[in-house]
Amino acid sequence: MNLDGPESTQEAQAPEARRAHALRLGAWGVLGAASVITLLAVLVVLGAFRNDQVIAENHGTATALVEQVMFDRTLIRYDTPDGVSHSPENGVLYPDGLTAGQLVRIEYDTTDPELAKVAGRTWLLTLLPVSTTLLFTWLVAGPLVWFLRSRLRTLSASSGPARTPETSVPRQG
Repeated sequence: MNLDGPESTQEAQAPEARRAHALRLGAWGVLGAASVITLLAVLVVLGAFRNDQVIAENHGTATALVEQVMFDRTLIRYDTPDGVSHSPENGVLYPDGLTAGQLVRIEYDTTDPELAKVAGRTWLLTLLPVSTTLLFTWLVAGPLVWFLRSRLRTLSASSGPARTPETSVPRQG
């Protein structure tokens, strides 16, 4: 069996080609995931800004009772001037620091009382958690992509074209 033939060279290069493909896919996957997280973070900020605009356009104020504070939402109950009691299903916007049983001033959209926020709080409060999330996302993704790309470069350099004595020495003459 001749190990120097073209078949053995292709067989030896197959695992390296798969490894290079996996490294390339891994780098693109990390970049893709970090980019999706970045897009979602920007959309969160834009959504908070838009909610504040809508509330400002149809502004109503009330005093609400904080009914329940959970990890993902803070439920409140308040009455509008028409005597209807509302409890927004998605909770109140910007609930940081509220406790159950507390009375709090809120601002709400008079055309959609389900959209309510704690009075005096704005979309600017979303900037710190969003920017922190993006900072840590890219602090992980950046070095990881760099590592994967450097491994790919090392792999490509080690599996470059085979040099024969004739091609490695410049010809004179």
